[in-house]
Amino acid sequence: MSTITDTTPSQTLSEASRLSDDSPWNGPKIRYDLVKEFVVALVVMALLAAILAVVFSSPDDHPVTIRQWAQADSADFLATAITELDGSSATATYGPPYNAWAPGEGQKIGPVGVERWAGVHIPVNTTDDFVLSPLRIAAASDPTLQAELASYGAASADQQQSWATAYTNALSHVSFRGAAVLLRPGRYGPLPPMMTTLLGMARTGSLDADLLASPQFYGTDYTKPLLFIADGSYMAAKADAEHLSGDQWGMMNETGNFPGQAWLWLYTMWYQVPPFTTSWSANADALVWTLMMLLTLGLLLVPFIPGLRSIPKVVPVYRLIWRDHYRRLAAEQQPGTPAAPRGP
Repeated sequence: MSTITDTTPSQTLSEASRLSDDSPWNGPKIRYDLVKEFVVALVVMALLAAILAVVFSSPDDHPVTIRQWAQADSADFLATAITELDGSSATATYGPPYNAWAPGEGQKIGPVGVERWAGVHIPVNTTDDFVLSPLRIAAASDPTLQAELASYGAASADQQQSWATAYTNALSHVSFRGAAVLLRPGRYGPLPPMMTTLLGMARTGSLDADLLASPQFYGTDYTKPLLFIADGSYMAAKADAEHLSGDQWGMMNETGNFPGQAWLWLYTMWYQVPPFTTSWSANADALVWTLMMLLTLGLLLVPFIPGLRSIPKVVPVYRLIWRDHYRRLAAEQQPGTPAAPRGP
């Protein structure tokens, strides 16, 4: 059963516009097909997205692994491994959430140290986690390595540091012959066989597996291998080459300088301008986050902030969008001008 309704307006556009917003609309009406507009918009946006994806899509590069790093730059791997062993790496001295906070360390918002709020909830001991624990796994079937580890563990902290310093200095002239690490003669203690074994584990990929080991069925926590790789210079060099570092608007790029997360432009912009690049650089992460939270709060409160909430009236973009309505309304309000045709 169909119903025929009278669509003839009982009021002119000018009369209907003067009524309050909650009054029934009895002014002119035009036909509007919402489903048609939705379908057209969906098809156009889908085609546009597909075309732009073909033209601007970024390459699907494989992730950087410890195996890839050790094979490409063995010297950098060994230099980084020594800093993990003696506790001088960036991760070892980072503070929360990986290790204990020390006075004067970490970023702050004013007098408040934000890194201390949550404390250490992802504990990382680089000496044990990145070096000694993997070597103990390998030593289970290698009595010689067991003896070297025992010798290192029995030495004093000063002696261990002396060996590490000597080994680090020798790496400036290191060379490789197959699996062998060739160093100048020196007082390195048990470090040469330990580091050679660790390098061999890294080159075969077993070190990646050891650092990913977890009680879960699927190992998806890449925190430790990523921290280990980030302490070296290999991944930073690759990031620079792919335009992904912080001073290259890295948050907004994909590999190869392809456009990525463009919606992060405002967040990453602050890292490119003073004072976040100068006097505030030590606390840039915390301060940029604070600024973005304040801007977000301001956006949420726009309807309640005098002045800001009046911007649409001062900048009448809405009149451009609804220009047909306002053109008809203006025509009706001019004396002696025939009313605009009324739609069905």
